[in-house]
Amino acid sequence: MNSAKFLSLNILLLFFLSCGGEKDPASFFGLQFEKGKKEYKPKDTIYPMIRNRKDLPVDSLSFTLLGKALPSAGEGYILDTEKLGVHDLTANFRSDGREISVSEEIKLLAADPPQLYTYTILNEFPHDMTSFTQGLEFYRDTLYESTGSGGGAKSYVRKVDFRTGEVYQQTDLEEEYFGEGITILDDKLYQLTWQGKVGFVYDSGTLERVDKFQYGNSKEGWGLCNDGNSLYKSDGTERIWLLDPQTLEEKEALQIATNKSIFNKANELEFIDGKIYANVWQKESMMIIDANSGAIEGVVNLGGLREKVKQHPKLDVLNGIAYHPGRKSFFVTGKNWDTLFEITLQKKE
Repeated sequence: MNSAKFLSLNILLLFFLSCGGEKDPASFFGLQFEKGKKEYKPKDTIYPMIRNRKDLPVDSLSFTLLGKALPSAGEGYILDTEKLGVHDLTANFRSDGREISVSEEIKLLAADPPQLYTYTILNEFPHDMTSFTQGLEFYRDTLYESTGSGGGAKSYVRKVDFRTGEVYQQTDLEEEYFGEGITILDDKLYQLTWQGKVGFVYDSGTLERVDKFQYGNSKEGWGLCNDGNSLYKSDGTERIWLLDPQTLEEKEALQIATNKSIFNKANELEFIDGKIYANVWQKESMMIIDANSGAIEGVVNLGGLREKVKQHPKLDVLNGIAYHPGRKSFFVTGKNWDTLFEITLQKKE
């Protein structure tokens, strides 16, 4: 082998090793935490350390979380974020003239336990017992309802007189779709399907379908609500996704958490004054979630409502939350319930 070929092979080998082989300097570093702790609360001060297996130089050290540099506090760093859930903490530094980043997951939980709530029934209204309720929302004093399919019945979206149960208008879904949550923004009604990976957009006045959209990173459709600017979508995981109402693209996601754990059972959603009210799947309860942080600030025990409806073989779980701003009350029902309950919430002493 001539010297030119030998030199070329060595240059290629060095290039390979510098691009991720075992000589890659980043492979010599890692993150470790005081006493192995990886669960924290927002605003905690943490003391991460660089694990340095080759005793290489470390200069200009900083830490970032959710794309934001953490402020230092003595030898520690302040977790300056509201966002709960599992996130990557990243150490950024220089070693031998190279820019290096190493990351490790940490879990951020709520600072306080949820407040407990109970309810008072104000009124009881008739509800179609054949409706497998998945979405419920008021818009200009009219109740809109979306259902799933079952027992040979199609899913549909309809407009209802909440006082009498009279159906004003109804649009059925194709048989292959299982209807889920709905919300209404700027005269458009948005409806999810469960595992069809598609949502539909309707004219809220006529219930004529005008558009559809595909899901992004979220795999299923469960609950839906809006804050006047963004749509919020639950998908059966610990995440609630924020969607742009124009493009229907998922912009970011909240992670739902208490002071003890990440939670993954948010179903039908309703947005009121910066809070997301969510049915808990398979439970007679409702969560009150902070829409900025994902913290579960309250839990409403709705036990006892199911016993007040007609008992029959197809009776299923509580599902459906609609807030009436004029009456300042909540309307709740369930799958195949014959009653729509108007309630108010009270903190439990």
